[in-house]
Amino acid sequence: FADIGDIVRGKDLYLGDNRKDREQKQKLQENLNKIFNDIKKNNQSKLGRLSLDQIREYWWDANRETVWKAITCSEDLKNSSYFHATCSDRNGGCSQANHYCRCGNDQPGNDKPNIDPPTYFDYVPQYLR
Repeated sequence: FADIGDIVRGKDLYLGDNRKDREQKQKLQENLNKIFNDIKKNNQSKLGRLSLDQIREYWWDANRETVWKAITCSEDLKNSSYFHATCSDRNGGCSQANHYCRCGNDQPGNDKPNIDPPTYFDYVPQYLR
C-alpha cells in the first residue's frame, strides 16, 4: 500500500537493479505524469495553480481509502495478510493483525479500529519501513 502511494506521489526511491527496471520505472512515471496532467487540464478551476507534484499528492490523499479497499476488500483475498508479524503475543511468539486490516462492515462516521487505511504508513519514509 505504501509503495503504491510512493509511486503515485512520485516519491519511490527504488531505481531497480538493472537497466530494464530503470526503463520500466521511467515509462511508468511518464504515464503517471500524462494522467495527472490530464487531471489538471480537466479540473483547471480547482487544480490549475497546483504543480504536478501537488496534484499527485492531492489525488493520493483523495483516493488512498479507495485504493486500500481495492487491495484488501476482495472476497478472494479475505485470508490474505498485508503486514509482517510484528506484535508479540502472550506466548512469546509473533502475531499479526491480518483480520483487522479488512473492510468488514465499516461505515464512514462509524469507524472501527484498524479497518480504515493506516493513517500514517504510506507517509513513513521508505528507508524506515
